[in-house]
Amino acid sequence: MKTALITGASSGIGLELARVFAREKCRVVLVARSEKALQQLRQELEQQYVIEAVVLPADLSQTAAPQQLFDELQRRHIPVDYLINNAGFGDFGFFAETDWTKEEQMIQLNIGALTHLTKLFLPGMLERRSGRIMQLASTAAFQPGPLMAVYYATKAYVLSFSEALANELQGTGVTVTALCPGPTASGFQDAAALQDSKLVKGKKLPTAAEVAEYGYQALLRGQTVAVHGVLNTLMAQSVRFTPRRMVTALVRRMSERAR
Repeated sequence: MKTALITGASSGIGLELARVFAREKCRVVLVARSEKALQQLRQELEQQYVIEAVVLPADLSQTAAPQQLFDELQRRHIPVDYLINNAGFGDFGFFAETDWTKEEQMIQLNIGALTHLTKLFLPGMLERRSGRIMQLASTAAFQPGPLMAVYYATKAYVLSFSEALANELQGTGVTVTALCPGPTASGFQDAAALQDSKLVKGKKLPTAAEVAEYGYQALLRGQTVAVHGVLNTLMAQSVRFTPRRMVTALVRRMSERAR
């Protein structure tokens, strides 16, 4: 039985990815801060899909957490075949006015933990010549994002890191997929105080389940960059040929609060 480790598994895209992997008869290792939410999900998955679900509560915004998580799985002799670095969050507002503590945690979670977990679990995959890694990037990765400057920058890192690593791993049996969803009905907007932004207000957003299914299929194909949705794909490509100043101004207008 193969094992999928999923961070941020208590809600949104991470929760739906846990359901997809359980449906496909994988053992799932569920990681998030809320043990209660993870235990509820574990019970659901084990009863519905008759698989093993392992709950490992962790706050990955703490620098020691990735190593502790890796060490615990080593102690239990659980190899990881699918590493799903889904955990992350954003924040909304002018950089001069936003809270540094929250942004520092965002950088550690969106970049630090993702990179560290990849560093820890990749050698085992290479040794077995088999493994798949999914990094949750975003359509935000393709351009600067005024009013969410730090979040957009973290996702640009995830995309760049994933593409470089995928190239390094060619021919090893290990693949890396950067999943790039646009705005999704996942609870992210509430956490990022985005409810009134033009990006999401009054719009019918794709569900977390739709994005998770798309991401899972892209992972199986070994697709390096997977942008969910036709319009999102067109926008991600178009910014490559548009002056950067114009792109930044457009993102600013799209991100401002709806009136």
